[in-house]
Amino acid sequence: MATAPPEQQQQQPPSLTFPRPIFAAVSPHPFLQAHLSANKKVAIRANGRTEHMFRKPGINTGSLTHANGSAVVRLGNTSVVCGVRAEVLREEDVPGTNEFHVPTSLDTPTEEADGEDEDDSEEIDTLRLVVPNVELSTGSTPSHIPGNAPSSTQQSLITRLRSLILSTRLLRASDLRILYKPSLNALDADADDEAQIVVKAYWVLYVDIFFISIDGSAFDAAWMSLLAALRDTKLPRAWWDEEFEGILCSDAPEEAKRLRLRGFPVAATFAVLEGGNEIGAEGEDEKGEWILSDPDAFEESVCRESVTVVVDGEWEKGGKGAMVRRIEKSGGGVVGREGEEGMRTVIRRAAGRWRDVKSVMEGE
Repeated sequence: MATAPPEQQQQQPPSLTFPRPIFAAVSPHPFLQAHLSANKKVAIRANGRTEHMFRKPGINTGSLTHANGSAVVRLGNTSVVCGVRAEVLREEDVPGTNEFHVPTSLDTPTEEADGEDEDDSEEIDTLRLVVPNVELSTGSTPSHIPGNAPSSTQQSLITRLRSLILSTRLLRASDLRILYKPSLNALDADADDEAQIVVKAYWVLYVDIFFISIDGSAFDAAWMSLLAALRDTKLPRAWWDEEFEGILCSDAPEEAKRLRLRGFPVAATFAVLEGGNEIGAEGEDEKGEWILSDPDAFEESVCRESVTVVVDGEWEKGGKGAMVRRIEKSGGGVVGREGEEGMRTVIRRAAGRWRDVKSVMEGE
């Protein structure tokens, strides 16, 4: 019986391998899990970051010349531009203004005196004094088709941004009111009552957020740009002119005033990858879940659970420690009531993220 030569007997069929892009496209979940479980000591993601590592933000303010405030934020390959445009809205054009508190002085109140205004957020919400809007550029994300109606992503971002502005009471209604106290010449000569201060108009802030590209953590980048743009916003001095019977604004830059924002809330998003509890070489169960900080677009498409935590570390000044202002969760059950350790993990990382963003935004 004839046998094959020894050279042919030693040859083995080539193993079937895929390049990284094809492996990631065909089997994204096993691809990401293979990266995270490859190193037993430190979980390394496909993008080279560790499990807990955030992308360092790049923040530039004052980039738009014709806006009252602006900011450009880059978070990895996620780039967003935010511009704040302020317009005057006369009191008679806004129904329901007489339902809110009218100040007794024309002077701008201090933060201590204005901090406990109960109708503050309700006034801003009811009168719609802040109007956020989100736009996606062509090619910013594969799912965006230009020319169509606003997508669910845009509508969701707008709703979440506006809700967070109101719930954190970030803006002060006193910064947006334009007050007027009639002079003696404008009063009726027979009137005995002292002139009362009235609200003649409001500043309305139109916040336009434009995404150049989206590579994950879109809400974090949008909120970061909004916060930086509002911190950069200046409103000119405005007053009611009796002779003109209208609102006039000063052109002097030194008379413009910045918004007095409450606190410094920062959003941090996490994605949870759930893998199978496989038995390792030493007979021990391998880790089955990974909480990924600041996920990119590929990780968001693979993970079915996501958590967004909003932390305000300004409360540390009062000795109260960092305060959790909001928690948003979608899908999964790793981070929740039954997963207390997972919730502690994301809150601890969000507090660290707050310090990093604070130092970058203030140029430290």
